[in-house]
Formats: sequence, structure tokens, C-alpha cells
Amino acid sequence: MLSCLSVMFQVISEWLWWERLWLPENVSWSDLENSEDRVYAKASHLYATLPCALCLLLVRYTFERYFATPLANAWEIKDKVRLTAEQNSILEKYFCSQARNPSQFDVTSLSKKTGWSERKVEIWFRRRRNQDRPGLRKRFCEASWRCGFYLFAFCGGIVALYDKPWLYNLKEVWAEFPKQSMLPSQYWYYHLEMGFYLSLLLSLTFDVKRKDFKEQVIHHIATMTLLSFSWVSNYIRIGTLVMVVHDSSDILLEGAKVFNYAKRYQISNAMFVAFTALFMVTRLVIFPFWLIHCTWVYPLERFKPFFGYYFFNFMLMVLQILHIYWAFLISRMVYKFIFSEHLEGDVRSDEEEEDSDSPKERNHKLSHMNGSGARGRANGH
Repeated sequence: MLSCLSVMFQVISEWLWWERLWLPENVSWSDLENSEDRVYAKASHLYATLPCALCLLLVRYTFERYFATPLANAWEIKDKVRLTAEQNSILEKYFCSQARNPSQFDVTSLSKKTGWSERKVEIWFRRRRNQDRPGLRKRFCEASWRCGFYLFAFCGGIVALYDKPWLYNLKEVWAEFPKQSMLPSQYWYYHLEMGFYLSLLLSLTFDVKRKDFKEQVIHHIATMTLLSFSWVSNYIRIGTLVMVVHDSSDILLEGAKVFNYAKRYQISNAMFVAFTALFMVTRLVIFPFWLIHCTWVYPLERFKPFFGYYFFNFMLMVLQILHIYWAFLISRMVYKFIFSEHLEGDVRSDEEEEDSDSPKERNHKLSHMNGSGARGRANGH
């Protein structure tokens, strides 16, 4: 049994590291062995990603507790007072095991089981859903952390790239490929980014849950896959360019949310406008027409297509599809921004609901009570 498993793992390993999957023709792993003047990226380097992610989670905890939270206090950012859903075992069981947002038919059924009115059942579910939603302070701390990291990573990327010829001439990305020596700045920049995205995957269940939760998971997995593959295949030069392009607009998005939560609307509005312009340029112009063009066209001038060529470009296209989806969400935010004169939060966020009577219903009740009181006084009561 053990010998069979050993043979199976050996076959899988041989297939997984088959040179034609990762490298162009006439290039083997032996060509990428370290020498006195050249150091190459190795798959074993990726083991450092997990410790890096755990360290970033610790740094994030420290940042949010000792910087973001005091800043929230200084700016008087407070959570909205929420009405707690009263205890009801029937509704709680339905909420936890079946659905958080019941259909009208289920509301009617639950109303009969509990002896409550349908309106009271609906309000209970609204309050119960609100209890699970993160407060404003948590949103502020999370946005502050992401803004700080993206700013740090972007500056690190600029430092790693500003004097490199492939930043100014994309054809230099493929010069001597794949026999391109790894630079120390590339090593640290890659592991910082991979550690960050892995930390986001590890903290997804604790972070603010947005409407595009599934798209976020796909994005993080696609990014991790893309970075890992590009590291092993020595697509490092184009990988660093992709990361810098992404980080540039993310700084402004998270910064706009930070100031929006702090009710500094003028700063938030300015950052949101800048973010929108930069996102559209970097994600819908530079990324597809420069970077994907660089990975799709220029390599064919040097070698024949191989599996890694197709796989890398496929993953870039997955990211581009997500860019188009997010561009649509941003367009909706722009529409709301134009007509409301300030940014009303992240359209991707799961916003709180009214957990009591609507203003219209409250006014109706008040007018009814006032009318009853007037009639009572007229009747002498």
C-alpha cells in the first residue's frame, strides 16, 4: 500500500514539474540552477508566504488596535445604536438553519407559528441581520489598514522598479527570458504581496462581508495563483508591474472610505473622483492594452507558446473580467455620488437596514394617534 502511494506521488510530482508545463522549449530546470552571478526564483521560496501572512495578520492587529482605533476615537467615529432582536427560538432556528431573509410565504408561516404579526416578524429579521453586520468603527479600522498597506506596498514597488528598463520599455520584460536573475527587491516585494493576499483569504470570515464576497474570493485565489505561477516560471518582471498597477488605485479607494466613515466628505469626494479616474485608466486601459498585450504578443517573438504561456494569460483575463465587473459597481457609485453630492459608503458593502417602522409608517401612526386624541378631546375625554 505504501509503495503504491509512493509511486502515485512520484508520478504526480513528475507530471506537476514537467518542464513543458512551466518553461519554453529547449529550456530545462537545470538551466535555472543558481550560479555565482545569477540567483533564480525557486518553488521552495513560496513556503515563506505563510509565515509572512501570519506576520501581516499580527501587524494588522497591532495597527488597528494602537493606531486605527485611537484615530477613530479622535475623529469621534461611533457605531450606530442597534435595537436587539428579542429572544425567539423559532425565528432563531429558522435564521441560523434556513435563511437570513425569509420569503413572504415563510414570513406568513412564521407569523402563525410564533403568534406574532407579520410586521413584527419582518422587523425581528431586520434586527437580527443587523446584529451580525460589522459596525462603523470596524469598517473604519479595516479600511485604514488596507489603505496603509497599499500605500506601503506601492511605494515599495516604485522603489523596486523605478530604475529598471522594463518599466519604460515592456519588451525588456522578456529579455533573456527565462534566464533572468532574481533581485532582492523582487523577492521581498513578491512575498509582501503574496503574504498580504493570503492574509486576506485567512481573514475573510472576520472581515467586513461585502456583496461581492464571491468575487473577492475568486480575486484573491486568482491573484495568489498568478503570483505563485509567475514566481516559479520566472515571470517576475511582469508580475511586479501587475502588482504596482493594482496597488495604485486601491490606495485611493480605501482612503476615500476612511475619510467617508470619518465624515470628512470633501476629502473623501476628492479621493473618490481621483480613484475613479485612476481605476478606469489602470484597470481598463493600462492593464489590458499594455500589460496583457505584453504577455500575449511579445513572448511569441522569442519562443513558441507553451502551457505556462496560455495559463498565465488566462489568469490575467480572469482578473480583467473582475475589473470590468468592479468598473460597473464603481459606475453605480459615481451615479449615486453625482446625485447625493457625497459618497454614501461602499456599494459592495452589506448595509444596515431600518430595524423599526419606516418614516412613512411612523408618520401614519402619529397622525392616527393625533387624530384620535383630537376626537377624544372633542368628545370631552
